[in-house]
Amino acid sequence: MSTLEKIFAKKLLDVKAIKLQPEAPFTWASGWKSPFYCDNRKTLAFPALRSFVKLELSRLVAEKYPEAEAVAGVATGAIAQGALVADALGLPFAYVRSKPKDHGLTNLIEGDLKAGMKVVVIEDLISTGGSSLKAVEALRAHGCEVVGMVAAYTYGFPTAEKAFAEAGVELTTLTNYEAVVETALATGYIEEKHVALLHDWRSNPSEWGK
Repeated sequence: MSTLEKIFAKKLLDVKAIKLQPEAPFTWASGWKSPFYCDNRKTLAFPALRSFVKLELSRLVAEKYPEAEAVAGVATGAIAQGALVADALGLPFAYVRSKPKDHGLTNLIEGDLKAGMKVVVIEDLISTGGSSLKAVEALRAHGCEVVGMVAAYTYGFPTAEKAFAEAGVELTTLTNYEAVVETALATGYIEEKHVALLHDWRSNPSEWGK
């Protein structure tokens, strides 16, 4: 586990962008019950943290994908972060909707990406990976080459890891589930008794709590 993963995990916990409630689970939009909730958009409200995320995501893109010719954010959570990264790197920016707009030009991709462009995708959070990989499919259908994806956080679900592998998309994140749980335990945010419960949830999130 890297120092960056722990540092960013603590920053997210400090501003309550990540909430762990093992004894009072959340209900996700998917209907899943979860003792864990992550809202990276909250980082936008804190200038120093917003800059940290921008700089670290930009650094990863520059180091891993120097060939990238454009940045694409996944709507809606990664639009702001993607735009910040594109601005920092001096690259064109676009974002991918979850579905085509129902009026006007009915765009699925907003921006000016050209076929053949090498694009790096920015995502704020990876859960199942479904919406993230739909954005990749849209970019590929547009004729772009997706060189990789960089995200702020991943739950690291086995289903997501399998989906990314099958889609041939390399994923790099600033932090992850393991770093958050370890940091939360070390700082007293959760107790030792909660760790097994959290691990049990992550091993089978769709059935947990039923």
